[in-house]
Amino acid sequence: MQLSGSPLDFIIVFFAGVLASLTPCVYPLIPVSIGYIVGNAQNSKTKAFFLSLFYVIGIAITYSFLGILAVLTGSFFGKFSSNPLVNLIAGVVIFIFGLSMFDLFNFNFNLNLKLPKGRKGSYFSAVLLGLVSGLMISPCLTPILGSILAYLATKKNILYGCLLLFSFSFGMGIIFILIGTFGAGISGLPKSGRWMLAIKKICASILVLAGTYFIFTAIGRF
Repeated sequence: MQLSGSPLDFIIVFFAGVLASLTPCVYPLIPVSIGYIVGNAQNSKTKAFFLSLFYVIGIAITYSFLGILAVLTGSFFGKFSSNPLVNLIAGVVIFIFGLSMFDLFNFNFNLNLKLPKGRKGSYFSAVLLGLVSGLMISPCLTPILGSILAYLATKKNILYGCLLLFSFSFGMGIIFILIGTFGAGISGLPKSGRWMLAIKKICASILVLAGTYFIFTAIGRF
């Protein structure tokens, strides 16, 4: 099975993940998860790195599964997945998600980000914690994740969908790996504030532009 789409897609979604990690949606999760990693690393940077890595892999597994479902959903419709109408619908969905990030309306997803504490600090526990974390914040990430999934629904390549969401997950998780490995104190994290809202607006602008591009491209194909 070959990849479809441009390699640039992976770079774009990676940095989309980086931006997502700095939004009010994901940022509050950092102290909780890093507290687990640092608390179980036993002052070993090597173990801290692998705990962080396996934690992010857990998140990546969750989102990659969503990517596979999105591709399968698109493939289910066969030739219709390449139909301009499908691309138009995907563009409209992405555009709407972008508007939602401008707070013109919202999906009312309020999450209580309390994660279970692992006792043994095993790598398997870190993966499970990542799986739970990914599920917990996925509704909050609906505008960004939904836009990527809508795009994947226009594709027919399972491997491409899986790897694209994997790239997004590691973009979002790079901050967990860096802080968890190098032990930046939780107290040293910058406080949430207007800078997060600015990043959120940047993400919103990107989604609106992407949705607009899809819409006009689809219209041109009718």
